Order: sequence, then C-alpha cells, then structure tokens
Amino acid sequence: MRKPYIIAIDGPAGSGKSTTAAGVAKKLNIVHLDTGAMYRAVTLIALEKGIGVGETEKLKALSQIMQVAFRRDADGRQRVFLGARDVSAAIRSEQVTRAVPEYCKVPDVRATMVEKQREAASGTSIVVEGRDIGTVVFPGAEFKFFLTASIEERAKRRLKDFERLGEKPGLERIMEEIRERDRIDGTREISPLRQAVDAEAVDTTGMTIQEQVDFIVNAVEYKLKSKP
Repeated sequence: MRKPYIIAIDGPAGSGKSTTAAGVAKKLNIVHLDTGAMYRAVTLIALEKGIGVGETEKLKALSQIMQVAFRRDADGRQRVFLGARDVSAAIRSEQVTRAVPEYCKVPDVRATMVEKQREAASGTSIVVEGRDIGTVVFPGAEFKFFLTASIEERAKRRLKDFERLGEKPGLERIMEEIRERDRIDGTREISPLRQAVDAEAVDTTGMTIQEQVDFIVNAVEYKLKSKP
C-alpha cells in the first residue's frame, strides 16, 4: 500500500485554488482541506461577536476553540460547518472577504490554524490549498503547485462568486480589492505569499476549472506511477 501523500496548492486570491483542490480531491478520492475557509470561519465568528483585529487574546482563544468541519452534501459538494451550523455561504460574503486579510495576519491565529491543518493531514492523503502551504505548513509536501492568473481574470471569478450570493460589487472595485489583498498577503511578516522553490507554477488565465483539475491530477498520477 502506498504511503499517504500531500498535494499543496498555493496561489493568490481568485486563482482557482479552492475549486481546483476540491476537484482534485474528488477525482483522486482523497481529503480536501480548505485552509482559506478556516481563516474565513474565524473572521466570520469574530465579526459576529464584535471582536476586532487588535484583540489578539480573544482571537487566539476563538481560533483554539473553533470547531470547523468539512462534509460533502448529497451532490458531492463540500460544505463548511462551525459545529452544527452550515456556514458555506456566510464565509464567502463580501463582508468576510474584505475583512479576512487583516484577521488572518494575526500571528496567534495563524499558528493555531497551522496546528489544526497539520493534525488534519496526519496519516492520510490530502489536498491542501492556501497561501503558505508549500512554504510553511507542509514544506515537505510531495506535490506542490502554485496557481496564478491575471488580475482581471481573478476579479471576474470573484464577481461570479458574489453574484451567486446575491451581491453585485463592480468589476473595477473587485480588481482594486484583489490588488490590495495581493499586497497584504505578499508583505505580511508571518507566512507571506510565496511560491515554493520546488512548486510547479500554473497560469490558470483562460483555463477552465476542469482543465486545472486535470493538469494537477495528471501530474500527480504520472509521478505516482513512476515510483516503485
């Protein structure tokens, strides 16, 4: 029997990480750990409880006791739960999307999330996506990919996500917010967004999600078959 392996998928906002990771996990029949959803869940609860970014002790305690789970519905779609509450839509709201860059910069929050992510990957094959997976969380991952796309392409994808939630921010506004998110992610002191030196870069501009999924699955399967 083959040893468990980790597929790390990193990239900036709107590059297609979450949807692609979900598709890869489904095709390979392994676990998908959506780390972005974990940070969004912390942000959602903090906003609901009125806990500000500067209240680090409260945020640390919140992230430690938070019970987030991922489950598939009858259609095979992965849902995000906080306890018994389905927050799949709530964590993708415009309010959470705007706030999450600041909340996920808090060192104690990041440290707690990394611990939870490593625990989830213990002893099982898994697809993990985020911004520091291949560099910080799982630097020894067997498979690493770094997804990119043009600002406009990423903004169009975000716009579709918001429209599905009944929100209609303008494309230019989303592009500006993505530029700012890139700046924050790339310059933060703790776990900045970086491409791991051994990660394969994949420009997803113009690619369908299925093409992204197939590219990664084919690369993984080729390497798995070539090993004794």
